[in-house]
Amino acid sequence: MSQTCDVVVLLSGTGSNLQALIDSTRTGDSPARIAAVISNRADAYGLQRARDAGIDTRSLDHKAFEGREAFDAALIELIDAFNPKLVVLAGFMRILSAGFVRHYQGRLLNIHPSLLPKYKGLHTHERALEAGDTEHGCSVHFVTEELDGGPLVVQAVIPVELQDSPQSLAQRIHVQEHLIYPMAVRWFAEGRLALGEQGALLDGQLLAASGHLIRN
Repeated sequence: MSQTCDVVVLLSGTGSNLQALIDSTRTGDSPARIAAVISNRADAYGLQRARDAGIDTRSLDHKAFEGREAFDAALIELIDAFNPKLVVLAGFMRILSAGFVRHYQGRLLNIHPSLLPKYKGLHTHERALEAGDTEHGCSVHFVTEELDGGPLVVQAVIPVELQDSPQSLAQRIHVQEHLIYPMAVRWFAEGRLALGEQGALLDGQLLAASGHLIRN
């Protein structure tokens, strides 16, 4: 059994990816342990999911701070009280400051609902459909100062179907997110995943620019 890897999860919403992470860390042989869940919204349903699982929760209202840097400084203090080896963004709807990202360099992961580098930002499913893409997916990546631009760890690819709407595509992407995010967190917790100078490393080998690719 690997040494326990404490994880802090940041979220702003319902926490469906958090639930997938909770479920995956309760399998009995996972070295990852969710030490705390923190939200910038006290009413985020993800906090209730965490409480139901017996996980420590905290909320920190970004509106109570004068600017992003002040909020991020308080957030760092809150996170570091749990001494995590990994910080996971699971629908955390805040753009993080450069200082925050540097503080957690190499131990900060995010999931994004597109095949990065395509469709950074919001409304990814609508944009994929409008472009007539035949494939769509989701990506786990290390977070860097470039928004949605850090080295890719793993991507799940699904075909776009003729009858797909943004809603149906989102539902199918969520299924893939709930598979690949726990996978990436487990790799990190097992010491298999790291951020190197040239990109993401898995088992000491540099991953392709697209990360580990899973086709469905």
